[in-house]
Amino acid sequence: MTRNPEPGSRARRRIATIGCATLGAVVLSSGVAMAEPTEEEARERYERLQEELSGLNETYNQAEEDHEAAETELEEIEEQLEEAEEELEAMSGKVSGIARTAYTGSTHSLFTVLFGGDPDDSLQNIADLNFLSVGQDTVLADYVAEVERAEELHEQAAEAESEAAEALADAETAQEEGETALEEQAEVLESLGGEDPTAAEASSGGTETAAVSGGVQAVLDFARAQIGKPYVWGGTGPNGYDCSGLVQAAWAQAGVDLPRTTYDQVNAGTRVPRDQVRPGDLLFFYSESAPSHVGIYSGNGNMIHGSNPSKPLEEISLAAYWDSVFTVAVRVG
Repeated sequence: MTRNPEPGSRARRRIATIGCATLGAVVLSSGVAMAEPTEEEARERYERLQEELSGLNETYNQAEEDHEAAETELEEIEEQLEEAEEELEAMSGKVSGIARTAYTGSTHSLFTVLFGGDPDDSLQNIADLNFLSVGQDTVLADYVAEVERAEELHEQAAEAESEAAEALADAETAQEEGETALEEQAEVLESLGGEDPTAAEASSGGTETAAVSGGVQAVLDFARAQIGKPYVWGGTGPNGYDCSGLVQAAWAQAGVDLPRTTYDQVNAGTRVPRDQVRPGDLLFFYSESAPSHVGIYSGNGNMIHGSNPSKPLEEISLAAYWDSVFTVAVRVG
């Protein structure tokens, strides 16, 4: 029987640190009221909330992956437990058959002899029966131990699944709070005559003429075809996407299986300098080691991405805001 020495480990891997700082950040940001802010102050606050919201989305994605892994592990261990119980039942039946054959007409009650009292007493009783071959009691004891081990693993895996489900619920709540805070700040910024700094219109012309491969062209064509679709928390399509979900789905058109989250996508290729990016390259933002936002470079200083639920997927210029928070570019393949 296959054993799992670290039950719940895959789900627990990141739960302990799943966005504690990020979840607190949005609460602090949204809880500090500004008295008559200037347009510049309102814009800066909007930019901070946008960054925090990006982090909350990736925290949610990771929590969702962890919960799915915990559910899978629990299902696997439930199968192991069922298998162990069936094997123990079969072995017990075999021993009972031997005893019935050897002791036909005896005064022994089979179930009393074999299974009376607790498991330890039952094993001792079995060992005391002189019809058992040498070592058969040890074999049965091993089956009992296997069931007990499977029950222990099941209990631990169930606990890990519960913790992962709680972390996922917390991440979803934080997302909703962050989205509300950003929407409210957008209204403040607009009331002061300001504009969304993250939504610079894409450049329609340029001198970039680098040829792209057929695979990269498929990526770009797919990404452009999604423009206008809604940004969806944890979205992987086809009706809506988040930033990393769009990247994953687009590169799948070229036969590339990218990881789900930005935290892993940033390590899925070769890093290139900002001034050497080519169409199809992945652009990451806010953090180099654990970025919370990603877009697909589409040429001429533009990228295709989804930034938050208040706006659909779009192609925008990197100028100003996005270049100011850019951290690393990655070439896939």
